[in-house]
Amino acid sequence: MPKQTFGTSHVPLSPAVRAGDFVYVSGQVPVGSDGIVVKGGITEQTEQVLANVKAALALAGCTLDDVVKTTVWLEDARDFGAFNAVYARHFPKNPPARTTVESRLMIDIKIEVEAVAYRPV
Repeated sequence: MPKQTFGTSHVPLSPAVRAGDFVYVSGQVPVGSDGIVVKGGITEQTEQVLANVKAALALAGCTLDDVVKTTVWLEDARDFGAFNAVYARHFPKNPPARTTVESRLMIDIKIEVEAVAYRPV
C-alpha cells in the first residue's frame, strides 16, 4: 500500500500521512480555524493543539485512542505541570508513549505536538 496524505497546509507538509498501519501527524500548533494563534497561556494553547491533533487524526480515520506516541515541545519547561494536566484529560486511560522537551519554537507559541497513531487497515 502506498502512503496516503490527508489535509492541506499553507506550508509544505501534510497534516497526516498513513504508511501502512501507522498514521503520522505533523507537529500541530495552537492556531484556530481562522489561522490565528489562540489567546491565553499554556492551558488554552494545549487545548487547541490537542484539538488540532484530533482533527488531523480524524482525516485519516483515527482518534486519540489510536495514538501510540507523541512528541511535545514546550517553549518553557515551567509550563510542564499545566500542560500535563490538560494532556492527562485528553489521554485518561492507557496514554501513549511521550517525549517532552523544552525548545525554542518556530513561531511565538508555547507548545507544539506531533503524534503517531496505529490503526490497522
